[in-house]
Amino acid sequence: MAKLDAFFKLMVEQGASDLHLTSGSQPILRVNGELQRIKYQTLESDNLKKMLYEITPEYKIKDFEETGDIDFAYEIPNLARYRANYFEQKYGVAAVFRQIPDTILTVEQLGLPPVLNKLPMLPKGLVLVTGPTGSGKSTTLAALIDYSNTHRKDHILTIEDPVEFVHKSKNCLVNHREVGTHTESFATALRAALREDPDIILVGELRDLETISLAIEAASTGHLVFGTVHTQSADKTVDRMVDVFPNEQQEQVRATLADSLQAVVSQTLFKRRDGKGRCAALEILIATPAVRNLVRDAKTFQIPTVLQTGKKYGMQSLDDAIMILMEKQRISAEDGDLHCLDKQRFRPFISNPSEEFE
Repeated sequence: MAKLDAFFKLMVEQGASDLHLTSGSQPILRVNGELQRIKYQTLESDNLKKMLYEITPEYKIKDFEETGDIDFAYEIPNLARYRANYFEQKYGVAAVFRQIPDTILTVEQLGLPPVLNKLPMLPKGLVLVTGPTGSGKSTTLAALIDYSNTHRKDHILTIEDPVEFVHKSKNCLVNHREVGTHTESFATALRAALREDPDIILVGELRDLETISLAIEAASTGHLVFGTVHTQSADKTVDRMVDVFPNEQQEQVRATLADSLQAVVSQTLFKRRDGKGRCAALEILIATPAVRNLVRDAKTFQIPTVLQTGKKYGMQSLDDAIMILMEKQRISAEDGDLHCLDKQRFRPFISNPSEEFE
């Protein structure tokens, strides 16, 4: 058994989502969104590197020595699977491990709006799940892919860096490809995917022009494409997808994106008031004809208004989602105020509101 496995078992016992190992510091767990130090000796760089290399594939060790950072997945049978990131910092080597649950929860079990179950059944188009790092995008996507896997008879192809949730083929055939192990890059895998007869494609991250371009192309040519973007709202997500292209291409991209976009789901995670984990507030944009026109005409600044008027289609704004969680006593008013957009709407619920930065 690797020395680090003891820390991974402690993560499971404590219900931690992340483990931080940094030279010059004690090990730290993230529990319910907050960092907690483990009563353990301060880690020295050489000893920490030995422990890390004990669980690292040899080709990844070579990459780390050359580049100073790597990503890969590590699995302990009958315990859990982990997404690992190593990086060099001022005091030596450091690593962060994110626990990936063995069990894939459904939309209902996650407490997410039921409209999300309609997205995995779409015949084609682009569905974007967005939010900052650690906001639960992978968990939501896993629920959507599992719904397709259960209710459809198609070919699902995932492209990730690294592979996180592992889906066993149910009614669908599921193939997982890992960037750096099974393919050179997201773009390379996406280009090849069009020859691999997929019906559903999951792209772990849309982060560069070529990958975004290929994802939009795949969605517009009859595939259902799921992808993640590091943006915090529906309108900013659409802007990000267009702005990555050169100015002379943006008008054409808007037209193509307007036709292929199906939905944008933007997540924000909150600590539960009862201390039992965290819960997500979702902003949901459904691509109705009105939304497609706004995308095509570069009027994304009007999307927040459409979110208010499109509730019958399952749309909701982030502020509305936060208010629902507050009304259900799942999160505090202070946390809601911290992440909401319309501060004035939430101020009546706070006893000591903080002053706004001008």
